[in-house]
Amino acid sequence: MRSAFAASLMSVAASVALATAPGLTTQAQAQPANYGETIRTIVVEGNQRIEDRTIQSYLLVEPGDPFDPDRIDLSLKTLFATGLFADASFEKSGSDLIVRVVENPIINRVIFEGNNAIDDDKMREEIEVAPRGIFTAARVQADVQRILELYRQSGRFAASVEPQYKPLEQNRVDLVFVINEGPVTGVRSINFIGNDAYSDGRLRSEIVTRQSRWWRFFSSNDNYDPGRLEYDRELLRQFYQNNGYYDFRVVSAVADLTPDQEDFYITYTVEEGDQYYYGDIQVETELDKLNSTALRNALSIQEGSLFRGNQIENAIDTLTYAAGIAGYAFVDITPQLEPDPETNRVNVTFAIDEGPRVYVERIDIVGNTATLDRVIRRELRVSEGDAFNRVLLDRSRNRVRALGYFKNVEITEGPGSRPDRTVVEVAVEEQPTGELSFAAGYSSVDAFLFDVSVSQRNLRGRGQTVVARVSASQRQQYVDLRFREPRFLDRNLAAGIDIFSTRSDFSEFLDGGFKTDTVGAGVNFGFPLSENTNLGLRYRLQSDELDFNDRPIVINTDGTAATETVVFDNGTPDDPSDDFEREVLVSPDADPLPDGTQIVDVCSPDFINRNRSCRSERAEISSILGYSFNWDRRNDPIEPTGGFDFSLSQDFAGVGGDVNYLRTEISGATYKGIFKGVRASVRLSGGIIEPIGDDEGIRINNRFFRGGSSFRGFDVAGLGPRVIRREVDNETGETVNVRRLNALGGKAYYQGTLELTVPNFLPDEYGIDTALFVEAGSVGLLDDFDIDPARIVGTSSGNNTTTVELTKDAMGLRASAGLSVGWDSPFGPIRFDFSQILRKEEYDRTETFRFSTSTRF
Repeated sequence: MRSAFAASLMSVAASVALATAPGLTTQAQAQPANYGETIRTIVVEGNQRIEDRTIQSYLLVEPGDPFDPDRIDLSLKTLFATGLFADASFEKSGSDLIVRVVENPIINRVIFEGNNAIDDDKMREEIEVAPRGIFTAARVQADVQRILELYRQSGRFAASVEPQYKPLEQNRVDLVFVINEGPVTGVRSINFIGNDAYSDGRLRSEIVTRQSRWWRFFSSNDNYDPGRLEYDRELLRQFYQNNGYYDFRVVSAVADLTPDQEDFYITYTVEEGDQYYYGDIQVETELDKLNSTALRNALSIQEGSLFRGNQIENAIDTLTYAAGIAGYAFVDITPQLEPDPETNRVNVTFAIDEGPRVYVERIDIVGNTATLDRVIRRELRVSEGDAFNRVLLDRSRNRVRALGYFKNVEITEGPGSRPDRTVVEVAVEEQPTGELSFAAGYSSVDAFLFDVSVSQRNLRGRGQTVVARVSASQRQQYVDLRFREPRFLDRNLAAGIDIFSTRSDFSEFLDGGFKTDTVGAGVNFGFPLSENTNLGLRYRLQSDELDFNDRPIVINTDGTAATETVVFDNGTPDDPSDDFEREVLVSPDADPLPDGTQIVDVCSPDFINRNRSCRSERAEISSILGYSFNWDRRNDPIEPTGGFDFSLSQDFAGVGGDVNYLRTEISGATYKGIFKGVRASVRLSGGIIEPIGDDEGIRINNRFFRGGSSFRGFDVAGLGPRVIRREVDNETGETVNVRRLNALGGKAYYQGTLELTVPNFLPDEYGIDTALFVEAGSVGLLDDFDIDPARIVGTSSGNNTTTVELTKDAMGLRASAGLSVGWDSPFGPIRFDFSQILRKEEYDRTETFRFSTSTRF
């Protein structure tokens, strides 16, 4: 194929460029000449685009020079070296030197045909030929190999590429790569020879390559890639050495093509060796400020424990960090491992010396196709010219990852221009930062619930957050226009502005529910106090209007509810003896109304038994000043396996306005990695709000509500104080029925959450994670004047029951447990929560299932 294409290339060049020069051969020729003659003129023929003087500039002879065959031959080679000509020859005509050339065509378009698995843009990034470039056989053949390599990396070893061309006028061509992709070459099986300690299945789970199975349609790890074999060898070595096999090695990794040439058999031959344990652990140093004994005690490695290779690296990091605290920015830590085959022990000595001073010469940031360099650089704890410090680099990586803009962040170092210089490369992989989110749930009372919102966290790659959020659900409509600049005035100061409007409607799913309308705006600032702590300040001005359901009621002149006795038939119209009487409220639809009665709203001041919560039915202005303190010592901002975080926030309403209160919330969590794939976290949180100089207490819209995503297993506002109606049997005193009315919220809450991330034994490429959770806590603590006394609202002589309306404020423990399943699907992250109630009150509202998803852009 190569020779045929080269010949065709020469043919097209000749046919396009030299239609008027049929006598020119395709072999470069230099005619012998007499040294005694000189060149009078140099005549260039056959050129179309390239000017005569440009071609003459490449020659090593000029008019007035002798006809030197050696210099003419070198001139010929120089012309070919430019890549501009398909052919060239020299001819002596009297005292003139004739230079005849065939120009290489110019590429008009580069076209790909037959490609489905790899798009055009991906291949254009790899090849060198491009429109308006020079068309040469060598360059095209090199690009053919690059395209084939792309297909091999995607598992298509049977792919073929045939370059074709279409001649155009003015010595131009369209270059066409005709591609036959062929089938995907998969991995039919992965086998191991020499493994006794671990099964083939266990070792397969430790490497990246997977066996081809029908369900792995979202993954390419089951495609054969020879480059991946070397990476898998290293993963096997790490796995065995982290489990005590110090002498382990991979003897060979062989891939054999199946007879049908569609898949590969991969076979690893390994030597496990014996399992080793740690022997004597020592730290040696002659540095004055370092104490060997103290450093040894700081290490987590224990004599007699199973040898694990990764603990050596962790120990080096620990010692480096300790030396840095002591003032040694440059230390050279060399672990000296001495295995003893007779005792199966590995003695380790960490030798600490003051290392050569190395400085950061340059910091290169790659992979940030959307995010600006400066957004990443301002999170780095090292700068160009600083002393090289591995601890600060690790901290920088965590800070960049914490931005949430990147799927992966890796920091590596390479040699600089001098031995005492290093080049740091920060490689990032962008991920979508816009989010279109959906949420749905199933409640035991309300059936299905739905919510939608949209936001962008990295506007134009500047790290700015802009939210044009419109959220709509059965209960709430929310409009939020928010902007946050993380480096206000180019200082280490975050600033933001927020304009919002919220309408909450709890009337359709709660008898006696309420509606709130909130419109407001706020500003906020945030700045770091130290490496791990920061402080945020905020101010918000808003208008709150609360309106309880308009529900008419008939009252007497003394303000009590008007009642009447109604006779009910018990089902036998011909036998009035079993009829019964029941005292019921007079219907507002009654015509005429009983004398001396009137119709008012249930929250009317004329109704003396109105619910105490009706006092909150008014419009007020809230002027709120607050702060937040955060302390983050997690070892990883995304999937922490150690450390803790803590936050404290307070809001003071009363800087003007109509509302006066102090609201305090506190939260803290600790994290622990138990073993691979299993992480545990415990979070404790609580809050309290108290009125300041206000005898009317805390309005219902300012109280705490828990449930939904904040307390799994319970509906939104599903636990805590609530007005209920209880139907009681008059003879036994037992409750026959409980009807839940409106939730009242609480002045305080406490909650604890235990979550355990566990393996689900599904293929990693599915992107499914599972966690077990337990939620426990409560909300309540109403003031006495917020609790209505029990009152009778109806009686039934037939059922011999009495209906009583009362307020329940038991701040007893509630608890739920369940399973949370997350799927990082191609459409966005999806989460399912399945809950089982462990402890609740009879009036709580529960849910068994909640579903949420978001699509990123």
